Amino acid sequence: MKDVAIPEALGAESFEVEAGPGWLSWVTSVDHKQIGIMYLLGAFIFFLVAGVLALLMRVQLAVPNNHFLSPQVFNQFFTMHGTTMIFLVVVPMLVGFATYMVPLMIGARDMAFPRLNALSFWVQIFGGIMLYFSFATSSVNGGAPAVGWFAYAPLSETAYSYGPGVNYWILGLLGIGVGTLTAGINLMATIVSMRAPGMSIRRLPLFVWMTLITGFLIVVVMPILNAGLVMLLADRLLNAHFFRPDTGGSAVLWQHVFWAFGHPEVYIMVLPAFGIISEVIPVFSGKPIYGYDFVAASTLAIAFLSLTVWGHHMFAVGLDDAFNLFFAISSMAIAVPTGVKIFNWTATMYQGRVRFTTSMLFAISFILMFTIGGLSGIAFAVVPIDWQLTDSYFVVAHFHYVLFGGTAFAMFAGAYYWFPKITGRMLDERWGKVHFWLTFIGFNMTFMIQHVLGMLGMPRRVFTYPPLPGWEAMNMISTIGAFVLGFAVLILMINVAISLRSGKIAGDNPWDAWTLEWATTSPPPHENFTRVPPIRGRRPLWDLAHPDRTDEMMMRETG
Repeated sequence: MKDVAIPEALGAESFEVEAGPGWLSWVTSVDHKQIGIMYLLGAFIFFLVAGVLALLMRVQLAVPNNHFLSPQVFNQFFTMHGTTMIFLVVVPMLVGFATYMVPLMIGARDMAFPRLNALSFWVQIFGGIMLYFSFATSSVNGGAPAVGWFAYAPLSETAYSYGPGVNYWILGLLGIGVGTLTAGINLMATIVSMRAPGMSIRRLPLFVWMTLITGFLIVVVMPILNAGLVMLLADRLLNAHFFRPDTGGSAVLWQHVFWAFGHPEVYIMVLPAFGIISEVIPVFSGKPIYGYDFVAASTLAIAFLSLTVWGHHMFAVGLDDAFNLFFAISSMAIAVPTGVKIFNWTATMYQGRVRFTTSMLFAISFILMFTIGGLSGIAFAVVPIDWQLTDSYFVVAHFHYVLFGGTAFAMFAGAYYWFPKITGRMLDERWGKVHFWLTFIGFNMTFMIQHVLGMLGMPRRVFTYPPLPGWEAMNMISTIGAFVLGFAVLILMINVAISLRSGKIAGDNPWDAWTLEWATTSPPPHENFTRVPPIRGRRPLWDLAHPDRTDEMMMRETG
């Protein structure tokens, strides 16, 4: 079988940008690989900042009636931790993986719009700097925003948050929103128009497929948030009346606007993680993904249903019973396509030749942790249960099992899986397993017990609490777990530093994987590929190595 040369149409437009010396070559780069690495590094730096804020909050909550942090400072840290993790860590980290990997996985030279790719990154970084600039305002002027990452009105209105902190929060999120929106458009255009010959939609790697659907969700829902932010800023600076109940506005309208964005945003943060897991598990199970078509179709179902479930965040608001019933049904229904993926991943591992690498351990743990988060989410779809547990620590536990036990575990799996391709060196597996077990133990120590705290009535968003039975011990356990998690991140940083300096040389395909990114060198050259292998199935490298047992042949044999 002959290799396929890359036609000009499959690569980015032909132009060269003169590279400056040292760091300047990164600042001026339009290469998707360098921009992807900058996305990952920027997100990790913000992850460290948000982690420090979380540890300081857990110190405050370790014992009752603590005065380590003042109420105002605690609320500022709470707001900045949540905002940073959602908008500056999880989404940019996943966009970073997609920016680096998608062109490689579809056999393209670069993104469809390389300059727009660079602009998306730098606008997002500018938004993050604007957000944290709020800490530079004096405490007399209110300091950083203290309204929660959801900024509920009327708390976020000028009467209750008089300083400029909320303004910086709004402007920062607008910048981040523009960067994310343009990145989503670019990823969609790249996947639709720049696939190598033979790479049909039904042959896309599942990470690419789920990135495509994520790009669609970004394009649909990010304008909703941006519009809401402009309305809130108009309330604050132009004396508008969108969300001010005292002048005829509606605070509930803000909740509708925010959660119409906020719940699809959860799936923007989860679907690419599903894609990572769908790449890692087949490779380390030695089997193709079980039920590819069902995994892809369930992604479409999740994307559609995610646009119909925002009201379950508002069961306690006092909506009409018909609205509550609709949102309860849609919230339960979205569990079905999500459950399909769980069964597909489990069936892929069944009777496979499973290799328990660090990446695979994180992937398996993702299934367990995300399932726990999903089941607690179904509980919230039942209105009477939601009324009992809303605004309690049960919600905190549920949310973190979805986004840390879920998305973060998947990102760790992806980092260990693709690190050899990005750097040309292997991460040390011994350090990796230490990192995994500390993360697994620390995470469950921190958040599993918070389910119980919530059922015992401890409210979230409080800076301290009275010495009620069981609360002190459970909060201390949760705080200890948080520091174990912090130590796990330190182990990861040590592993990366050692591996970059003296790690084992990876080679082009150290995992014996099957998708196109492993067909080029590690790290890839500027143009990604000299020639792309022929694509006649969903596993091009398998087909190349086993011409007598290609995917297409095996599909025909199995009917």
